[in-house]
Amino acid sequence: MTCPEIEAATAPHPCEIIPGNPGCGLVIACDHASNHVPPDIELGLPASEFARHIAYDIGAAAVTRSLAAQLGAPAILTNFSRLIIDPNRGRADPTLVMRLSDGAVVPGNAKIDEAGKQARIARFYAPFDAAIDAAITAAEAVGRPPAILTMHSFTPYWRGIPRPWQVGILYDRDERFARPLITALEVDPAGLNVGDNQPYGGGLPGDTIDRHATARGLPNALVEIRQDLIASEAGQDEWAARFARILRPLIAA
Repeated sequence: MTCPEIEAATAPHPCEIIPGNPGCGLVIACDHASNHVPPDIELGLPASEFARHIAYDIGAAAVTRSLAAQLGAPAILTNFSRLIIDPNRGRADPTLVMRLSDGAVVPGNAKIDEAGKQARIARFYAPFDAAIDAAITAAEAVGRPPAILTMHSFTPYWRGIPRPWQVGILYDRDERFARPLITALEVDPAGLNVGDNQPYGGGLPGDTIDRHATARGLPNALVEIRQDLIASEAGQDEWAARFARILRPLIAA
């Protein structure tokens, strides 16, 4: 039998922290990098559900790691499933702990009380926030306030309707970083269909960008890549290289 204290001590840190050059001009976050659920949390879903988008952003973690390596940028990735708690939501958001996600009822979340929610915030959400804060503080300490980029992926279909975009760039009011990214992607030789605040609208109060970039007045953008394009290693490499090429002159400026 596993001792609970040993199991807790050997559990993965809630964040994967990739060190980088704090003066490079960029901090990358991947909010939905993992579908991991610790053994002491029972969500009551079959294993097949954890291979779906409801559990994590397929392909986004590999693109993030490769992009961070190519740019020498610090990156913070979650080591837990969004079904436990969604760090890309505000603390008061009713979808912070999802009870129903894309048709799947999450039994382990159905009756979670305020104490249970606060325990998940302390264990998972707060360390992710703290790691991003630390990366931004390190960049500011060397006199280079960074742009904030968050990496996501989206499903090729929504309720049976195909989504035409290969990639989308989301933003709220601040377009300093998002607009040049959209322009660069639109002229990419691959002839991409680029979503301008698609497939979702930007500007979600309390999300990662809002908490860490908008609140500080930092340039920012949220990237959404269609999952079928980054489900394979070849696709992940292709998209990481594309964004590295596009981002180098932007962060240099």
